[in-house]
Amino acid sequence: MVKFYQEKQFIEGFKKLIKECDRKILEIYKKDFNIEYKDDKSPLTIADKLSNQLICDYLNKINIDLEKIVDQKILIISEENKNKDYNERKKYNYCWIIDPIDGTKEFINKNGEFTINIGLTLNSIPLFGIVSIPVLDEIYYGIEGVGSFKEFNNSITKLEINKNKMNDLIINIVASKSHLNDKTQQFIDQYKNHELISIGSSIKLLYIAENKAHIYPRIAPTSEWDTCAAHAVVKYANGFVIDYNTKKELTYNKENLLNPFFLVY
Repeated sequence: MVKFYQEKQFIEGFKKLIKECDRKILEIYKKDFNIEYKDDKSPLTIADKLSNQLICDYLNKINIDLEKIVDQKILIISEENKNKDYNERKKYNYCWIIDPIDGTKEFINKNGEFTINIGLTLNSIPLFGIVSIPVLDEIYYGIEGVGSFKEFNNSITKLEINKNKMNDLIINIVASKSHLNDKTQQFIDQYKNHELISIGSSIKLLYIAENKAHIYPRIAPTSEWDTCAAHAVVKYANGFVIDYNTKKELTYNKENLLNPFFLVY
């Protein structure tokens, strides 16, 4: 039996949604725009708000039908929403986790290294994730039981991580431009023959799924919405997203919505 998130109509609906988000935020990206700052000092733009509104409106609409299928309520967690307290959140098995724009600083700097991320989890594990890189017109998605794919120029390519790549003479390590701290550098330095790729947002996880890099260490803070959707892309391309210390798979809708330090490979 095909599960609802494996159906073509479900997947095509999200492709249409994320393309609409791409179009709307690129209109803003190409102009001058105001920048606000949240309580944690992180920046916020009208593009973040618009993308969040488009995604949440769509999720609230389809949840009406999906909740009948799964016979339970489906939670929405977003970086830009006032999210429920954990005592309420823990009652949900299914959970949408979204980042309307991952890499707002990159969006502001207009370097193109930002993404839109929508993930669905069941019992804290990603089932489905879709990520777009708006300036490149690329869409990546991963689906439990189906696989991971990249769509570009009306062509769809299946993504499958080459596990033999770790035997390559040179190890490509992807890392954050803005969070290359001492601990991360120490991890990188253990690979004597390596090349460092610095890029922003969840594109780093996509590089693993696409065999552009071997490993991504994140020994710095992130939140669940930063990784969930791209985690699905990596996972269903036969890769791993694991806790740096416990070596267990990252989980979601936790009491603390911050991720532990992690590795992707």
